[in-house]
Amino acid sequence: MEIKELEAAVEAILFTMGEAVEVSRIAAALMQDTDTVRRVVRSMMERYEQDGRGIQIIEIEGAFQMCTKASMYEHLIKIAHVPKKHVLTDVLLETLSIIAYKQPITKQEIEAIRGVKSDHAVNKLIEYNLACEVGRMDAPGRPILFGTTEDFLRSFGIASLEDLPVVNQDKLEDFKTEAEEEIQLTLEFEP
Repeated sequence: MEIKELEAAVEAILFTMGEAVEVSRIAAALMQDTDTVRRVVRSMMERYEQDGRGIQIIEIEGAFQMCTKASMYEHLIKIAHVPKKHVLTDVLLETLSIIAYKQPITKQEIEAIRGVKSDHAVNKLIEYNLACEVGRMDAPGRPILFGTTEDFLRSFGIASLEDLPVVNQDKLEDFKTEAEEEIQLTLEFEP
């Protein structure tokens, strides 16, 4: 297959699928090796960016997806129904970050970290398709394990969980100290 023909086929596959497609599936459909497909797609990604197109190809954990550039949103809302924007409150962001960094994790483990019930927050994150059930723990009661979704990666512009920012241990200790001081102040002022 010629490069132009490969690119056209990749473009057709990604456009039609509308979701992330694994490199191995694209390669099998085109009867090419994965390295060739990966090179072709990454070349297309660069060209789309250089040409200033309204669409882009993104990479998510070894898969590729064609989607609209976020900068085109204001134009889209003028012609389409306004897409529902999910509001991520501090509670939801806190819960989501716990799931992202600790996955797979149970609701009980999330609540132990947060110190409060987390049913509502976890349910909202599932509703927003940022978190999902990834299995069950092999323990009494078989509690549900939660993890993040492809939509989480896409929404935060990261290709894989390895791209999450590294938590600085010194900062973590500072936060812990601040929280303990805050708790102590609260206890001192309670009647």
